[in-house]
Amino acid sequence: MSNPYAGWKYDNGPSIFDRTNVAFVNFVYDIPILKNSDNHLLKATVGGWEVSGIVTMESGAPLNIGLTGSNITSIIPESSNRPNLTGTISYPHTVNEWFNPAAFSDPAPGAWGDLGHDALRGPGRDNWNLSLFESFLISESRGSRLEIRAESFNTWNHTQFEGNVNGGGISTNLGASNFGAVTSAYDPRVFQFGGKLLF
Repeated sequence: MSNPYAGWKYDNGPSIFDRTNVAFVNFVYDIPILKNSDNHLLKATVGGWEVSGIVTMESGAPLNIGLTGSNITSIIPESSNRPNLTGTISYPHTVNEWFNPAAFSDPAPGAWGDLGHDALRGPGRDNWNLSLFESFLISESRGSRLEIRAESFNTWNHTQFEGNVNGGGISTNLGASNFGAVTSAYDPRVFQFGGKLLF
């Protein structure tokens, strides 16, 4: 419990795992181009490709705002403090200011701040992982074939700021030099290629 005088009410708020909106979509699509062509070469090389994907879309996790060097937490063990809310919470959504740091201030010496638990929201995510693959038949009688796959992660190369359930990715301590700034992001687009021979 962060405030022993207020009890559980001081920490009443959204769970750190709360996501207001979450959508996961996965799919496999047979590309119909030249799949039934009379030209065996075109059918074998260009036709029969498939595309699959996993799409993740979710709103941001809660952020709990703390204090750097709170006078209370240095005196009362196992306690933590939050700032006062003295302005309107807004989200510029920039690297230097994910949220507006000017909306918060230090509480009076010996007092707990009035900002609610997990009162802010971190960045959401819109991530697409796609793959393109084909199976080339080598011998029908033996069942041998060559499988080729190309995969991409973060296919559209969106910059996706991190804002995980522990506040990582956003500086959340009032008093820190980078308070409110984004400190990390997910990986940019990555490609990988693979092949498998079955015989």
